[in-house]
Parts: sequence; C-alpha cells; structure tokens
Amino acid sequence: MKQKTSARSRASRGGPARRGGDAKSAARVTSLREAAYEAIKHRIITCAFRPGEYINELQLSALLKIGRTPVHQALDRLMMEGMVEVIPRKGVIVKPVSLNEVLQIIEVRLINEPYGARLAADHADDADLGELDDVIKQTEHWAASRNIEKMMLLDREFHLLIARAAKNSVLGELLRSLHERSLRFWFISLNAPTQYQTVHREHNAILSAIRQRDPGKAEIAMREHIESFRTNVSQFL
Repeated sequence: MKQKTSARSRASRGGPARRGGDAKSAARVTSLREAAYEAIKHRIITCAFRPGEYINELQLSALLKIGRTPVHQALDRLMMEGMVEVIPRKGVIVKPVSLNEVLQIIEVRLINEPYGARLAADHADDADLGELDDVIKQTEHWAASRNIEKMMLLDREFHLLIARAAKNSVLGELLRSLHERSLRFWFISLNAPTQYQTVHREHNAILSAIRQRDPGKAEIAMREHIESFRTNVSQFL
C-alpha cells in the first residue's frame, strides 16, 4: 500500500505534467532551431549574406531574436550542407561561390535529372501535371515584376515536382539535395536580364513532353535546360 500511495503521490505532484512540459520544451527548441536554419539559409541563398562574408553568432541571435543555441545548431547544419565554413580563430564565413562546385553539381544533375524527367513522362498523373502547370503560371506572374526570389523558389518547386512525378523516392531525395545546393546559383543566374524568359520556355518544353507521355523528348528537354543553366551561370561566376 505504501508503494501505491507513493506512486499516487508522485503522480499528484505532476510527474506526467512534467513529461508533457518536457515534450513541449523539446518541440519549442526544435521549432527555434528550424526557424534559425531557414532564416540564415534564406539570407545566404538570396545573397543578403554575401559569399565570403563573416557571420557572428551573437549578432545573428540578436538579428533573428532567437537564442544562441538554436543559431549555433543551425550553423552546424548549414556547415554540413556546404553553405558556411568555420575558419579557425576567425569564425563562421558564408562559403564563397565556386564555379568548380556548381559545375560538379551540374554534372551530377545531368546524369540523374534527365532520367527523372523520362520517368515522369511515364508515371506522372493528372495531379502532377496540374501542379506543374500551376507553377508555370505562377512563374509568369512573378516574372512580370522581376521578383527573382519568387522565381528562384518556383524554379526549385518545378524541379521537385518532376522528381516527385517520377515516383522514385530514392531519386527524389538525391535530386532534392542537389536542388537545395543549387539555389544560390539559381538566384545568381536568374539575375541575367533575359534568363527568366529562357527558363520559362525550357520549363514549358519539359512539361509539354511529359504531358505528351514522351520519355525521350522529356529527357532531351531536361538535359537542354540544365546545359543552358550551365552556360549562363558560368558567365556569372
């Protein structure tokens, strides 16, 4: 009886409540870490934090109004993703833009992404086609106002939707990683005066081939699109 009473006593003092509180606290920490990660990443991708710029944890914490621990964890994640570097005795630096890096990413995309377009032509359903069409329409809207950031994000969305339409989850995860690493380069490339028109035309060609259920044509259209990006971004870098 004493043991039961003791257990009830512990429960009455809020044991389960503390566990609930711990869960809420952990969720809040995760949320803050994710918020810090997205905010810093966004500034790097859009070049608000310029390549080669030093960033200070304390200043970031004040800027984002988020504690230093979530900011530190976010920077660790960004370092693993190749967006920042730690320079001994100096601090954290936004990783400089490297032509060699972007060319290597493009090489891997050229091997995998045209195949993804081929699979999408075989497996895309009506919902996939509808989402792709919607992205193209949104791109037309933001291109009219030359909103580079929106166009960059829609460019990523278009490629992610094709990867999803391929119905190959392993390929999808690989391409998602490559697209995330490409975002800053896409942003830089889209600053070219007429590049958004080229991208729009090429996206339409890819979607048209997928809609026609023509795997060979979809593969060629995607390859030409990536080659076009390589030519344009090489001029900038």
